[in-house]
Amino acid sequence: MKYVFPDNFWWGSASSAPQTEGETLSFGKSATIWDQWFKEQPTRFHNGVGPADTSTFYKNWKQDIALLKELNHNTFRTSISWARLIPEGRGAVNQEAVTFYNQVIDELLAQGIKPFINLFHFDMPMVMQKQGGWENRDVVTAYAEFANVCFELFGDRVKHWFTFNEPVVPVEGGYLYDFHYPNVVDFKRAATVAYHTMIAHSLAVKTYHERNDGGEIGIILNLTPSYPRSQNPADVKAANIADLMFNRSFLDPALRGEYPQELVALLKEHGQLPECQPGDKELLAAGVVDLLGINYYQPRRIKCRDSLVNPDSPFMPEWFFEAYEMPGRKMNPYRGWEIYEQGIYDILTNLRENYGNPNCYISENGMGVENEQRFDENGQIQDDYRIDFVRDHLKWLHKGISEGSNCLGYHMWTFIDNWSWCNAYKNRYGFVSLNLETQQRTIKKSGEWYRATAAENGFNDRT
Repeated sequence: MKYVFPDNFWWGSASSAPQTEGETLSFGKSATIWDQWFKEQPTRFHNGVGPADTSTFYKNWKQDIALLKELNHNTFRTSISWARLIPEGRGAVNQEAVTFYNQVIDELLAQGIKPFINLFHFDMPMVMQKQGGWENRDVVTAYAEFANVCFELFGDRVKHWFTFNEPVVPVEGGYLYDFHYPNVVDFKRAATVAYHTMIAHSLAVKTYHERNDGGEIGIILNLTPSYPRSQNPADVKAANIADLMFNRSFLDPALRGEYPQELVALLKEHGQLPECQPGDKELLAAGVVDLLGINYYQPRRIKCRDSLVNPDSPFMPEWFFEAYEMPGRKMNPYRGWEIYEQGIYDILTNLRENYGNPNCYISENGMGVENEQRFDENGQIQDDYRIDFVRDHLKWLHKGISEGSNCLGYHMWTFIDNWSWCNAYKNRYGFVSLNLETQQRTIKKSGEWYRATAAENGFNDRT
């Protein structure tokens, strides 16, 4: 069977400034929370590899964009570093950063690649974190100012903007589960961070729409479908609460301009609601996006709790549900994530049936594998497992589109093996292999497959 995608389908990949640029404290850039955390606790990073050791995009951007062209990308997402562009968080703009981002944008366009630019990818400037980060409404205002500077500097050429990538992750990591700085475990503060993030998002969207620059602005959400263990009412209820907390807490304000009343009632019942200000309701309504980016990696399988909650434990989402390890599930053993290709279709179906079928695209989908060098044959990584992963997800994506979902493209995470937070380079995700010692770039077998798929706007099923 031949799988053919719509005309002008977006074939590309995604990356971010903090994971690729390097030069993390050079050329005028100030520290982010990652620089600070690595300075304080380097042992929490795999093999002690910190944010300075990335894939050197700051120095090799032209070579890397040439590789994007070679892979037949027509679109590419990266982010602008707030700490690089405005080192003090507010005020003076770093002209070295302006030159760098102008060069990147211009070269992408010269190669026929549309730049998709994201404004925040987990990389809070440390000067802003010292003021409370997303807990502080002044930081929200500073972010909106940063966004407007980006629109003014680059909006004549960039027509696809995104306010945040996976905004739930700094909430989970930084304020619930201790896998991001500032390593707080406090649901009320987490809820405040989540709420203020969407206020910041809405301010940026409102500002962009008022400018009439002729482009579109959206947000990138990691949507993780919540599947109940069974249709027992207790399991169904547990899965619904997980969906409310991890998906709809961002999806509903982004697409409907308001929060689910069921979520509001639940948090109010337990005294966990964040404080609101006059005008917030109207501001959230103005934050409805033009385009939704969907990051999909794995499903979330849920069952009701089998034990009572410790009343002395911190209030957590898991008060209402437990993770369910479904027997026989297909796994990526290196990342510890389930591979469930149908999830990408289920997300699109949910958006079509319950959210008015918004314009969207798959902004990330990928497979991290440890010690990929063992698959090296004659100087090339033979990553057939990655080809299988992408192909099988694209089949379900194609099914969703054929049924009417407005999905406009597919971006793989990621273009080149890059630094990945505390995991550093433990798992490799790229279409292009990176030698950390020499910085040599080599296209993997999956990159060749993706190049052909993009050129043909589809692929033949091998079966």
